[in-house]
Amino acid sequence: MLLSFSFSIERTPFELLEQLSKRSEDIAAALDDPTLTAGSVVVATCNRFEVYAEAGASRSDAVLARIAAASGIAEQQLRNSLHFGTDRETVEHLFSVAAGLKSAVVGESEIAGQVRRAHDDARELGTLTHNLEHLFRTATRTSREVGHRTDIRSSGRSLVRLALRISEARIPTWEQAKVLLIGTGAYSGATVSALRARGVETIHVFSQSGRAAEYAAQHELTPVPIGGLAHALTEADLVVACTRADDPVLTPESFRAWHDKAHTSHQTGETRSRPLLLIDLGMPRNIDPAVAELAGIELLDLETIAKHSPVEELSAEAEAQEIVLAAAAEFSASQAERDALPVLLALRSHVFGILEDELCRARKAAGATLNTPMQSDSAKSPDHFDLSSTPALSSDGEAAQAGDSESDIRAAEVEAALRRFTGKLLHTPMTRIRTLGREGRVPDAVEAIETLFGLDPHASQDH
Repeated sequence: MLLSFSFSIERTPFELLEQLSKRSEDIAAALDDPTLTAGSVVVATCNRFEVYAEAGASRSDAVLARIAAASGIAEQQLRNSLHFGTDRETVEHLFSVAAGLKSAVVGESEIAGQVRRAHDDARELGTLTHNLEHLFRTATRTSREVGHRTDIRSSGRSLVRLALRISEARIPTWEQAKVLLIGTGAYSGATVSALRARGVETIHVFSQSGRAAEYAAQHELTPVPIGGLAHALTEADLVVACTRADDPVLTPESFRAWHDKAHTSHQTGETRSRPLLLIDLGMPRNIDPAVAELAGIELLDLETIAKHSPVEELSAEAEAQEIVLAAAAEFSASQAERDALPVLLALRSHVFGILEDELCRARKAAGATLNTPMQSDSAKSPDHFDLSSTPALSSDGEAAQAGDSESDIRAAEVEAALRRFTGKLLHTPMTRIRTLGREGRVPDAVEAIETLFGLDPHASQDH
């Protein structure tokens, strides 16, 4: 059974979501336990934390308890924010997430990439099952279909663009604004695109990992060397932080040089006309919330940005939702049809087993007639297939050889006809079993097989 454990920014305290995100690797490792789950995938994005697992329904409490233990969060706290789903609900939820329909800004394109990375991470860890692999591949395909068939992403909706829209009053002239970008990951690319769409020309980039120079060369930015962050802050009008780090990159101490410059400017009468604006798109936080208490600084974090998301952007477009629901329905039907496979195999094996037994007995009987007198038709067992009619042997053996050749041809023709007959006989019940599977009525098919043939499909699968 497919299970989903979802914690979103809409119903989860920001601090709890942040802690889950920080411990995502520990949680993934804790769930890699065959006594608990067959497989799992951890999805950690800027506004949600989710676990997708394949396990029995009875294991859901144990999985949540393991998440709680690995994250250091009380299980009851998690329950208060949890959205739990199984099978069809899990499928619909992931497809909606990947399509951007569950984002704080509906249609956000970056979320699809985050889901793909979670899928790739699980593959590297070896925690994917066939069903989870199929689930995430289909989610990515559905996301692309939504992007191709609807205009839900045509306006470039994203948290980055929403944050910049909120910032418009604080940055009156984007062409002259000096922006400092912290981070060189996937979200950084979206940030650069959004800034340039607004006319920003001066963008500096800083990376704790030392990738600033390489990233700057690729995107025509100005790199900030390691050790140059404090000075870069003193020159910026806007700072956008979107890097993957467990601890804040910017703390009150980071702004000591900025504060000294602001104090000097105040003494010389060159008071800064606008506050320094900081946008924190990190999960966990890239900027310590205490920074917001510094005079002359304003901080926008994910929690604040999500609360300001316009109502019209929170409304999922009907066409995109229909695509997601149709894809989820087809996935679930296909999954249910696969669940019916043991029933199909049991029926097919049973019927064809009978056929092979009878063909084998008929071949033996046909071979025996070469050395024994011919029986009359009335003496032959009605339970056996008559696959041969062998003429008497001549003294020189020529008639026997001709008879053998004709007999072999007739036997092959009869055997082929019987196999076709058996296949046609099975066609309707096997098609019906597939249909029952797609309707979620596999138990009905199992009951029918047990009643009519005395078979236990699940028992035969175990051997």
